[in-house]
Amino acid sequence: MPTPQYPVRSDCPTCGDPLHVTRLECESCGTVIEGSFFLNALSRLPADSLNFLESFIRNKGVIKDMEVDLGISYPTVKARLDDVVNQLGFSERRKLRPSQEREERRTILERLSNGTITAETAAQLLAGLSEGGE
Repeated sequence: MPTPQYPVRSDCPTCGDPLHVTRLECESCGTVIEGSFFLNALSRLPADSLNFLESFIRNKGVIKDMEVDLGISYPTVKARLDDVVNQLGFSERRKLRPSQEREERRTILERLSNGTITAETAAQLLAGLSEGGE
């Protein structure tokens, strides 16, 4: 019977700090490599974010296709994409073009009307757009 395989944890279950890999082993021949290895940013994502990224790649970034694939709405796809961007550490705001800022405002207001964010969160996000766009 083969040994069950589990996804690699990226954070400590006790304190939440990042874990690092110290041992790699070949399942076929038993070769072992020991040292200190880092996990890349993608390997540190939670399973649901990895599944989302797989859908993104499978659908070549076409959000309409992702809606069908994942069974979620356009604003939810956009919100989850924002979450993954933040998890990867790319959350620093750059100055948005006017069309991008309009799209972001529309998405925030849709999330508010769908109840996926509170009025307070929407206000903070809208304020952040104003600050980032100046």
